[in-house]
Amino acid sequence: MLRPHVPVNPLPTGLVTPLAQPTAADIEPTAPASAPVPVAPARTAIQLTPGSALALAAGGGAVVLVVGAVLVSMLLAVAITGASVALIAVVLRLLVRDMQKGR
Repeated sequence: MLRPHVPVNPLPTGLVTPLAQPTAADIEPTAPASAPVPVAPARTAIQLTPGSALALAAGGGAVVLVVGAVLVSMLLAVAITGASVALIAVVLRLLVRDMQKGR
């Protein structure tokens, strides 16, 4: 029923042109090689002063705190929504049960 069907590749149809082979007359001489490009000197390592290291650490800590606060608030929103939906489900279940008993 669900067997894969592999299509058969038929022979090419139509006119098939052979690959063009370049001759010696077709090859154009190129310009002489240009002078080598000077290499830029190696970059020095970044040197952190105590003040910049402290600012970098404080910035990283601030980013971690902000991202953590956003994630915790999103988790709290999901938890509150879930609790609300569960409470509504219980109330609706009780209402349906009361309606079926004829109260």
